[in-house]
Amino acid sequence: MALSSSEQMRRWHGPALLSYGFRPFFLLGALWCGASMVLWIGMLSGGWELPTDLDPVSWHTHAFLFGYLGAIIAGFLLTAVPNWTSRLPVTGWRLAALVTLWAAGRLAVLFSAGLPVWFVAVVDLSFPLVLGLVILREILAGKNWRNLVVLLLLAIFTVANFLFHLEAAQGDYAAQGIGTRLGLAAVLLMIALIGGRVVPAFTRNWLAQNNYDARPTPPMQGFDKIIMLASAAVLLGWVLYPETDATGAALLIIGMGHLIRLFRWKGWHTGAEVMVTILHIAYLFVPLGAIALGVAILVPDMLTMAAALHLWTAGAFGTMTLAVMTRATLGHTGNALHANAKTILIYFAIIGATLSRFAAGFWPEPVLYDISGGLWCLAFFGYALVYGPMLLKPKKQKP
Repeated sequence: MALSSSEQMRRWHGPALLSYGFRPFFLLGALWCGASMVLWIGMLSGGWELPTDLDPVSWHTHAFLFGYLGAIIAGFLLTAVPNWTSRLPVTGWRLAALVTLWAAGRLAVLFSAGLPVWFVAVVDLSFPLVLGLVILREILAGKNWRNLVVLLLLAIFTVANFLFHLEAAQGDYAAQGIGTRLGLAAVLLMIALIGGRVVPAFTRNWLAQNNYDARPTPPMQGFDKIIMLASAAVLLGWVLYPETDATGAALLIIGMGHLIRLFRWKGWHTGAEVMVTILHIAYLFVPLGAIALGVAILVPDMLTMAAALHLWTAGAFGTMTLAVMTRATLGHTGNALHANAKTILIYFAIIGATLSRFAAGFWPEPVLYDISGGLWCLAFFGYALVYGPMLLKPKKQKP
């Protein structure tokens, strides 16, 4: 007889950290995100020189985009796919093997100056490739065809990582290469797709539980599908032609489309529960980033490209991942879905880090970079400190 997910997890007698995919990947991902920022600040100050073959900006880009986000995507998928497919989660030593592959990739890139280029790429790419095969097996076995698009985006994300390594090996500035842009586009589409499902769903549940009459527009209606298709086309155009006026104008248009989409979810009714509101704030950075990037392309003297992109990377990616990580950790460890003061501080820190980094695009004062980096570390080390004990302990049992 097949075991349920809870039965399989109860039969796992090893560390609780290996009882579900979100546990190791969320904890180690947060620690890596904070630690890599500390290393990045040390490199910028000129006091530290890392043993990596990448230039400082490219290492910083890769550490966050393919390192941190790779871990959080893995933790999310390994937790969500069992719900999508009604199959058992990956636990125990199989999960430990995946975590080891991810960690090996981080070490290989960090110490790449003393390693063959091909070896670094193989070690780093082995993790998303194996993860993709695991997810593919589960989706096919569960006949969960609607989520094959998520696997497609993971495959694009992996190709982007390969292109990043290829560009770096050729001596190109990989931080501004096609691999980086393709990776950013893949993550944006993941947020637009998955966020477009969960944000209105969680909002609806909270509004219904608290007797509000308002209801968000159901997810993935005709308007949403048009926005998704248009976003995919525009982002592909940005990947291939990042500085043309047509690309800039198209980014402004899809930015407005995502603003309308977000407005239809009626997040302004959720102020009494920050854990729901933060999802709307996180998604808000998707259209804001698109509009800012469009402005940066069309009027480069007004706004730098780097500042605009940080509305996506720090804003949309950083805030959305922390919003999902905090919610999933509470829910899957048997705790109440409520943002306490420490969680709210984490949210304020990541938003403050984003806004101060964006402001540095207008006033390039060193203090703004310092504030942004400090708040970033507070957000991710704060998550590890507050939520780490929950991730390391077995799930609370209902009385």
